[in-house]
Amino acid sequence: MLCVMVAIAYLYLSAGLRLFSAWGESKRDSAQVRVLERQNQVLRQQHATLASPGTVQADARRLGMIHAGEQAYIVGGLPAN
Repeated sequence: MLCVMVAIAYLYLSAGLRLFSAWGESKRDSAQVRVLERQNQVLRQQHATLASPGTVQADARRLGMIHAGEQAYIVGGLPAN
């Protein structure tokens, strides 16, 4: 009878330990999900900003690109600021 009670206590304790371990893992995973959701939100905002036509055109102009059919001019001899 004592062996049966020890076996039942062992089963309950091992199940309780697994439950506690799963709960801790769940908390860690939830925290990681929140971090990843914030990063995703930031990346979506950056994508929206960088994908807008005005941003793309301004970046291209800054790199010296021109539209097809435009005449490019090079101005030299300007004083340095």
